[in-house]
Amino acid sequence: MPATPRLLIGIDVGGTKALAGLVNDDLEVLATSRRPTSGVDGGHLIDLLVEEVDELRAQAPGEIVAVGLGIPGLLDRQGRVWKAPNLPLEPGTAIGQELASRIGLLVASDNDANCAAIAEHAAGAGVGHEDLVLLTVGTGVGGGVIVHDEPLRGAHGMAAELGHLTIHADGRPCIGDCPNLGCLEAEASGTALGRIAGEVADEHPGGALAGERQGGTLDGPRVTELAQAGDTEAIEALRRLGVNLGVGMASLGNIFDPGLILVGGGASAAGELLLGPARETFMARVMPPIAERTEVRLARFGNEAGLLGAAVLARRAADGTAGRAAVARP
Repeated sequence: MPATPRLLIGIDVGGTKALAGLVNDDLEVLATSRRPTSGVDGGHLIDLLVEEVDELRAQAPGEIVAVGLGIPGLLDRQGRVWKAPNLPLEPGTAIGQELASRIGLLVASDNDANCAAIAEHAAGAGVGHEDLVLLTVGTGVGGGVIVHDEPLRGAHGMAAELGHLTIHADGRPCIGDCPNLGCLEAEASGTALGRIAGEVADEHPGGALAGERQGGTLDGPRVTELAQAGDTEAIEALRRLGVNLGVGMASLGNIFDPGLILVGGGASAAGELLLGPARETFMARVMPPIAERTEVRLARFGNEAGLLGAAVLARRAADGTAGRAAVARP
């Protein structure tokens, strides 16, 4: 009689939705559940996560042994959330412990970008690399760092906030309530692409970008569409964004000597239109021996990266190999 398969649940919690997946040991997604999170309070957020777990449990062809949780914010080594601007959580909320107590399963928690890096390292574009850096470029910029096959979490569990690396000392104010100026997030995100495209439009008032701006908001996805269609001004906007990204990459290369830098997130849909200028800038600015030994390429996983990384966390929690990750018991 065949053994009952061991199953995991990974949940990627975002400011607009929580995406949960039923995943097997080979990291194949068997089923998903989605709940909107915008506008909910903290207690109801836990209720939504419980609903997702229950929904996937009802579809599970085997035993679910653990749950992984990716949270867009700063978590300490005990899994308490201290800063999550897009979630209705009080500072110090032990969201993993609250969920574990409700569902009766192990729950491992980490930052969502760390989860994405874990996914790429375990089963994506980073397979075979002991060390890597992942940058997720979307509305903001997130990141995760893998060092000797383990996520870098720091003394308090809050390391690798790569989007808040300064690339311009007197740059633009950062997004949200970050007190810094010139963060990678302010200068090299999808949000920044819309602003940069506006600057290019000002330089070419009769061009396509200026026309798009008159018709509505000039945002990152639309700029990318125009660039992919061959519009030279949109291509220039992506080039400038890529240069900013490459400046940040060079600092990360000098700090971590990662061997591999991956770029994911929504802005990565631009492909080499973004990655080419970023790579060129990185190679020109990083220390030459590191440049010679570091590859820059696109991440493999898209919207399921956080979910899959959370499932890897769950698997490690079940195996007792979670290391310094926060693991809550029921």
